[in-house]
Amino acid sequence: MASALGKKSKGKEENNQELVSVDEMARKTKGVIEKILGDVSKTSASKQIALGGVSGWCTGFLAMKVGKVAAMAVGGGIILLQVANHQGYININWDKVYRKVDKVVDKMEEKATGEKQPWMNKAERYLDRKLDKAENLLKDKERKVRRKWYNVFGGEEPFETREIHVFIVSYVAGLALGLGTGM
Repeated sequence: MASALGKKSKGKEENNQELVSVDEMARKTKGVIEKILGDVSKTSASKQIALGGVSGWCTGFLAMKVGKVAAMAVGGGIILLQVANHQGYININWDKVYRKVDKVVDKMEEKATGEKQPWMNKAERYLDRKLDKAENLLKDKERKVRRKWYNVFGGEEPFETREIHVFIVSYVAGLALGLGTGM
């Protein structure tokens, strides 16, 4: 027990030392940058243009590299969630998501306009979602009936393009365009 407490307090001391060393490193780096650049506004126009161009290029280059990684992570995550949802590994409660989104949108509109949203608009949104849900249920039932029809009367079910197929194809095309233009 005592050794466990000693380890915990030792870990806090190490974290504090790491924070101090990071602060010290930041101060040293800032000092080096100030020595190299000095006050840029007092230098010649050609040096200002060169420094601005080089720093802009470095920023753009790093943004492209970081942006690609972020886009791949976010896009890949979205695709994995869509595939998992489509395959039935996860089930998203869209009603709950829509309710949360509606609350946030209402708060944002109220802050932006200073007025509460009329109940008629809320009712319209509610009915719109319920009609979409009913439409999706009908489409799902239609697919099941069509599948049974093909099983009973022979023939193979023809390939149907679904939303997930369109999403994946458009993602791959966007990814290819992004990688092509970023190189």
